Amino acid sequence: MAVEPPGTVTIANDVLQDIAGYVALECYGVVGMASPSLRDGVAQLLSRDKLRKGVVIANTDERSVLVDLYVIIEHGTSLTQVSRNLSDRVRYALTHDADVVVTEVNVHVQGIKVRKNPERA
Repeated sequence: MAVEPPGTVTIANDVLQDIAGYVALECYGVVGMASPSLRDGVAQLLSRDKLRKGVVIANTDERSVLVDLYVIIEHGTSLTQVSRNLSDRVRYALTHDADVVVTEVNVHVQGIKVRKNPERA
C-alpha cells in the first residue's frame, strides 16, 4: 500500500483559472473567453494567452471554490445547452484534476459570434 507523505499541496487560483479556461475552449459552441467587464456594451474576445482573465475563481472555504466564466458563444447554438455542458465540464475538470470542491459554476454569456468557415474564404 502506498503511504501518503506528510505535507500539503496548495494550488493557486491562477492555475485553476488556466484549467477552466482551457476546458472552456474545448467545449462545443464556445468561441472564446471574454473579459468580465463590457467596454461600450461590446464583449472583447480574449487571446489564448489571456484566458484566465475570462475566469473568476473565489474561494468559499479552504477546499471549495466558486467559478464565474465569461464566454462568447457561437451563433446558432443553444445558449442553455452550451452553458450547461460548459458548467459540467469545468466542474469535472477542477474536481478531478485539482481535487477541489466546486460549489457553483456561473456562466456569463458576454456575446455571440459567427465562426468563420475556412472553406468559404
